[in-house]
Amino acid sequence: MLDNIPEAQILQQADPDDSDGDGISGRPNWVWDVASQQKVVGRFGWKANEPNLKQQIAGAFNGDIGITSNLFSQPSCSETQADCQTATQLGDQPELSDVFLDKINTYVSLLGVPARRNLDSEPEQQGERLFYQAQCASCHLPRQLTGEASVHPEFNNQRVHPYTDLLVHDMGPDLADNRPDFEADGQEWRTPPLWGIGLQELVNKHTFLLHDGRARNLEEAILWHGGEAQQAKEQYLAMEQSDREALVTFLNSL
Repeated sequence: MLDNIPEAQILQQADPDDSDGDGISGRPNWVWDVASQQKVVGRFGWKANEPNLKQQIAGAFNGDIGITSNLFSQPSCSETQADCQTATQLGDQPELSDVFLDKINTYVSLLGVPARRNLDSEPEQQGERLFYQAQCASCHLPRQLTGEASVHPEFNNQRVHPYTDLLVHDMGPDLADNRPDFEADGQEWRTPPLWGIGLQELVNKHTFLLHDGRARNLEEAILWHGGEAQQAKEQYLAMEQSDREALVTFLNSL
């Protein structure tokens, strides 16, 4: 679904100069699409550094476990790793065939998004109202419309609820990794989609959040927000405890 959100729609949501004065200046990260050999809007990865799901998958094969493909034909070894350089030249190249990569891409593309839970419960509804009130929805956009580019017709022209704008935002020095990635700087991060976040403990057996897992739960993740999200965090801190609990309850329903 995220792969099928039109680029023009993502760009329309950007406000790099904060022209509306709300303190939020999300912007796209323009990255290199290996297949088309051109710059496009990034949408996957912590800093939106991958343009589409297929390249994200091929990049993970190459960067995480050293498997080459036609998209990434060179080994992910440094110049000083002589054994790594030699080992990756053994056997047929590329190691990952186009057919196999396409099958993996199709499988991941068709994984379903979990449905929301407890829609009619008062705590979740109260938390949703507070989510908007605190301006969390300014970056974690609840609704997006998919385009018509997917080979899977059921993914075209759909209203989806990923809770992201797919833009990068300055999240302040406390969350900075000081590592630029394409046009995203060391303090900028892509707004992570929130759909399914309430099932993380069930599926992954932990609740560690943010790019380095420093937050042990949703509340700690909120409290690490800074930069463009500083105002939203302060609104959360100003809430009564019952309201803060309701907002977290809403997030756990996603």
